[in-house]
Amino acid sequence: MRSNPEQNYKLMTFSSSLIYNYLLLFILLLLHTPTCPAAGGSWTVLRSSIGISAMHMQLLPNDRVVMYDRTDFGTSNISLPNGRCRPNSNDCSAHSVEYDVASNSIRPLMVLTNVWCSSGSLMRDGRLVQTGGWADGYRVVRTYRSCNTCDWQEIRNGLAQSRWYATNHILPDGRQIIIGGRQAFNYEFYPKMSTTEKALSLPFLVQTNDPNIENNLYPFVFLNPDGNLFIFANNRAILFNYSKNQVVRTYPTMPGGQPRSYPSTGSAVLLPLRLKQGKVGAVEVLVCGGAPKGAFANANRGKFDGALNTCGRIRISDSNPQWLMETMPLARVMGDMLLLPNGHVLIINGASAGVAGWELGRNPVLSPVIYQPDKKVGSRFEVQNPSTRPRVYHSTAILLRDGRVLVGGSNAHDKYVFQNVLYPTELSLEAFTPSYLNSSSSSLRPRILSPQTNTTINYGKRISVKFTILGRVDPKAVYVTMVAPSFNTHSFSMNQRLLILDSSDSAAAVGRVDYKVSVVAPPSGNIAPAGNYILFVVHKEIPSPGIWVHMQ
Repeated sequence: MRSNPEQNYKLMTFSSSLIYNYLLLFILLLLHTPTCPAAGGSWTVLRSSIGISAMHMQLLPNDRVVMYDRTDFGTSNISLPNGRCRPNSNDCSAHSVEYDVASNSIRPLMVLTNVWCSSGSLMRDGRLVQTGGWADGYRVVRTYRSCNTCDWQEIRNGLAQSRWYATNHILPDGRQIIIGGRQAFNYEFYPKMSTTEKALSLPFLVQTNDPNIENNLYPFVFLNPDGNLFIFANNRAILFNYSKNQVVRTYPTMPGGQPRSYPSTGSAVLLPLRLKQGKVGAVEVLVCGGAPKGAFANANRGKFDGALNTCGRIRISDSNPQWLMETMPLARVMGDMLLLPNGHVLIINGASAGVAGWELGRNPVLSPVIYQPDKKVGSRFEVQNPSTRPRVYHSTAILLRDGRVLVGGSNAHDKYVFQNVLYPTELSLEAFTPSYLNSSSSSLRPRILSPQTNTTINYGKRISVKFTILGRVDPKAVYVTMVAPSFNTHSFSMNQRLLILDSSDSAAAVGRVDYKVSVVAPPSGNIAPAGNYILFVVHKEIPSPGIWVHMQ
């Protein structure tokens, strides 16, 4: 068959055009695909079982961690000591433990009333004060002060209202404010000023409440440096003067209007506060993940909607604040967001479909992501190496003083269930080690020489921090941070806060491998409520092991 030159020419032209279009499409895809640099970080299983599922977690200023789940789970896998049993119960197992980071050991604790879905904060004297729960725990206040023989102390009717799925935050005057909870559209304080002190109405919680879903539980709460509280629930936020019971400012609804609060559970952080000459720079909040409208009802019908893959970032200190939306490389619901010592944000745990609740999540997200706030939009996210253990509903994560992240929990069921389910109850503890702790960076890692751990720091005073670095030092790449240890549960770290301290000069050498940097302590309790913090020296974004300091 004789070939037709015109047809051949058209075919060649069409083929060339098709190849060109494919190449153009490929280039466009490369340009528009979110950047996901090489994975980093590593995982270590610390204990195959701590006996309970770590549903709630708080680091204490002696490097021990209090963890607990709930008292009506059934028998746990760790017994109470000395043959003790809970009163009026055949359950002689523990539902709370204290974990010693240094020795990797566990001690069972006795908790009497139901702590399920409760809240809390570390007080300035180092006690954990924990509030609410379910059923007989609704109005209970529990305190724990760590020692080798210490146990929970419980105060019945310590709260004015029932608190289940509430949020706590430490205040500049040393009290905790306790906000919301299921069918609790109000707030109260602990300790009380008087026995007659009542809860105060907060209409914002009514306005953000979906009566069928209650997408305003565990609201995201942060203390603003002006002394007011930033409160985010569902898809909206306000700045609230709790002393006068007044809304100071109403922020725009997050674009898209999708819910971010429990059970459409996203997470949030107050981004690092940078101090300069006694003042705070821009104050920003980052809210990431969640589940779309209707996802809760769909999950209860067996349809698991994909999680949200967006973050909203807002500069709450601006005169006209607006949300900036960013796209995460991995969609996530029930994820935890933690501030790392160098000011980066770790997003960890969770699932990519469904919502929070029994059997309502699917497709665990095994890879954490690090968000670097100071980079340009489009290059802030970095996917990390994955764990092999799903951490879905009721998983937790906290920062440790050595810079690792302790990860525990995960129980998608209303009892301990270990077989014949998609996601068995997880009793193990893991550590996620960020890449800044790689051995290849050891020569660049600072070690603090002074002040000594547990030093008291006074507001506004100058502090000389002496440290050592074995490798070559860039004096301009040194900064000092303070991190408040947070109470973590249900994808939110209450009381979480990181400050980058004011340093007028670069680090100076005082020996062959010794250096010092002078910084100024935070000026007031509005910026750093009195209490315990972990202080780090950071060099080229590599943090030292931290030391405990007490702010007053």
